[in-house]
Amino acid sequence: MSQNPLLSDWKTPFQVPPFNDINGDHFREAFDQAFDEAKSEVSEIASQDAQPDFANTIEALESSGKLLTRVARTFYNLTGSHTNATLQEIEREVAPKLAKHQSDMLLNPALFQRVANLWDQQASLSLSEEQAKVLERYHTMFQRAGAGLNEADKNRMADISQQLASLGTAFSQNILKDESDYQLVLETDEDKAGLPDFLLAAAASAAESRGHAGKHVITLSRSLIEPFLQFSANRALREEAFRAWASRGENGGDTDNREIITETLQLRAERAKLLGFESFAHFKLDDTMAKKPEAVNDLLMKVWEPALARAVEEEADLAAYAQHQGANIKIEPWDWRYYSEKVRKEKHDLDEAELKPYLQLDKIIEAAFDTASRLFGISFKERKDVPVYHPDVRVFEVFGRDSNHIGLFLGDYFARPSKRSGAWMSAFRSQEKLSGDVTPIIVNVMNFAKGADGEASLLTFDDARTLFHEFGHGLHGLLSSVTYPMISGTSVARDFVELPSQLYEHWLSKPEVLSKYAVNYKTGEPMPKALLDKLLAAENFNQGFATVEYTSSALVDLKLHLMTDLDGFDPVAFEKQTLEQISMPSAIIMRHRTPHFAHVFSGDGYSSGYYSYMWSEVMDADAFGAFEEAGDIFDPQTAHRLYEYIYSAGGRPDPEEAYKAFRGRAPKIDALLEQRGLAAA
Repeated sequence: MSQNPLLSDWKTPFQVPPFNDINGDHFREAFDQAFDEAKSEVSEIASQDAQPDFANTIEALESSGKLLTRVARTFYNLTGSHTNATLQEIEREVAPKLAKHQSDMLLNPALFQRVANLWDQQASLSLSEEQAKVLERYHTMFQRAGAGLNEADKNRMADISQQLASLGTAFSQNILKDESDYQLVLETDEDKAGLPDFLLAAAASAAESRGHAGKHVITLSRSLIEPFLQFSANRALREEAFRAWASRGENGGDTDNREIITETLQLRAERAKLLGFESFAHFKLDDTMAKKPEAVNDLLMKVWEPALARAVEEEADLAAYAQHQGANIKIEPWDWRYYSEKVRKEKHDLDEAELKPYLQLDKIIEAAFDTASRLFGISFKERKDVPVYHPDVRVFEVFGRDSNHIGLFLGDYFARPSKRSGAWMSAFRSQEKLSGDVTPIIVNVMNFAKGADGEASLLTFDDARTLFHEFGHGLHGLLSSVTYPMISGTSVARDFVELPSQLYEHWLSKPEVLSKYAVNYKTGEPMPKALLDKLLAAENFNQGFATVEYTSSALVDLKLHLMTDLDGFDPVAFEKQTLEQISMPSAIIMRHRTPHFAHVFSGDGYSSGYYSYMWSEVMDADAFGAFEEAGDIFDPQTAHRLYEYIYSAGGRPDPEEAYKAFRGRAPKIDALLEQRGLAAA
């Protein structure tokens, strides 16, 4: 038996990774052995004498590479959530090896021939709906990897995949370095002017974790930088912090991402051309609901125009307020959140400092769980006996309606220097039935500011919405009920995957949830109805800004990947030019500027695909209407359809058909514009 815990049987509860026994160096040996095993299994499938059938080819592929999957999932969850220098070094080594392994499998001519034979014979194979979808996904995957190309082009495709893997790893590590290196230490009363107690407490906690006990530190974690920009009365410090935040990946030196972006775009364009597509955007979108760049651009521009008009009005309101207060200034990006908070207070008698005592992290977690219980009949029990990779991680066992175990949910909520920024859902293990009743181990990762010792961790309303969003993804993984790993959980079209998460956000802002869980962290008193009413009335405040910063990012992403001539390309100049063409207000920047656009350049998951949030929002805005029309946001029949066709179905059904089966019709964009308060009066 190997002494390497990654290569041993896991005797831990629910067979979670034995985090306490694993050190970084174990991964090299584990990856080497896992690659060898997976390669041998693929070779055996490809070279067998038996004629191809679904079991000896597709099911065999689905059952292969289990050790590699186990090791890689453990590793990449750690590199995102709690990395260190050793893991980062191994990540740089492993990324191209993983890409090579994938290419070797997908470009194996004998293996592709077996899959192609099955594809040609599918009408006579008597496949179930799920099997037919899995065969389709394999055939598509082989084709899109270049399995049908000549030998020279296949070799080039393999080279491109390895280079892109290395570039994506470098891009991610550069952003993390810029984020973890920056800190704004607040020492004087002038430095801290305007900051509410909850933010000072969070800044004190951040200072302590960075070796500045007794001081206050603002980091580039969104849960610290955004409230600092919202409340700091010190305009010079707002500008300093904002510029650091906006320039991640663009500071020159070893962490500058501009050359990485250009090389990535060149390689992606070459890959698309080898496969016969006009551009990388055309290639990427061919395997989505949208299908074509024109459909994406059309949707984004339909939203952009009313959002831009609203943002111009909002900027005028901010400038007028600033002038009224004696600040004769042009509104700059570091001013927007500050004056927006003031105007919201004036227009709606609402400010974040008044709200935040009622938004305790623990209570919002309870709210997310209770909502799932009322919709789907599931329940949660915290477990203290399960190993975790960091002391802050919480573990919950999840039970179905019949009190049967259906999975584990891990919540990793607080920012730290070893964690990349943002929020995401991932899986240490996905649900499937091919290998028996394999239950999922799902993790939600956030970057909330941690409260001081003994104090509650308080959220902004945007933080609370993020928690519900990621938990919606988590439920998509936890409630999955399919046979094959290929279509488990969130393995759906990229522009469909945000539907379960964005739809779940709707329940947070309903009085049935907020009135129960928005309670004062000191007194336990529920949020006063008057405050709750003000919160809901102000839901669409500043929506022009929010929509413009998102939609501009999606448009730039799309236009970057429509480029085919990239000689002498400057991504920052291209970003500037593109934003000028769509009349981007100078007081707003993209939600994710190109040099730190991790969704797009840390891998190609959302490349040409950042629009997916908006595409899914057309569906989620319309979908929640089904509950409202039923007269009950927890209507059992509607919830059952939601479970059956969306949350449990994985990638089995066609996404358009899945939506229609749930809703009874196709979605309407009007619901999205109304939801954002952008519909014409």
